[in-house]
Amino acid sequence: MKKKDLKPGEFEQFYGVYLATLDDDTVLMEQLQKGYENFPKFINDIPEDKLHYAYADGKWTIAQALLHIIDTERIFQYRAFRFSNQDKTPLKGFDQDDYVLENDPRGQNKESIIEDYKTVRASTIAIFKTLNEDRLGYTGMASNLQWSVAGLGFVICGHQRHHRNIIRERYL
Repeated sequence: MKKKDLKPGEFEQFYGVYLATLDDDTVLMEQLQKGYENFPKFINDIPEDKLHYAYADGKWTIAQALLHIIDTERIFQYRAFRFSNQDKTPLKGFDQDDYVLENDPRGQNKESIIEDYKTVRASTIAIFKTLNEDRLGYTGMASNLQWSVAGLGFVICGHQRHHRNIIRERYL
């Protein structure tokens, strides 16, 4: 499935900022796989002394931003799994700042972050590769918003790219 195949109502406009990082011809499974291959290289290329650097007071460190990407993928992956199985139970939202505060990155190094990322992304790929076009179109409610399974997949990809761009522009 390509990003341009998403229909109105498959994602909330707030998340359009993440989808805007992807070309219309982006293929979901290819982009998920590409992230699995390329994002660990990006993390590995971050200088070790920059991992716990924040570019301004009150901003996350690079490590916190990386852990945020992983946490968000876990949550969106779970939502996609539930919705792809026609689970219509509305799912509550989460406060990203609470997660960042609880997920202390000081004990983390690049290797542990890469391992965590690869584990989560491999699971995301495993879920999405089993889904046909119909199941990608299934919908559910999360954070009081309607989502399609495909919409969640593309937001996972765009969210990662959005934060990678911020790390490149403001931290490195």
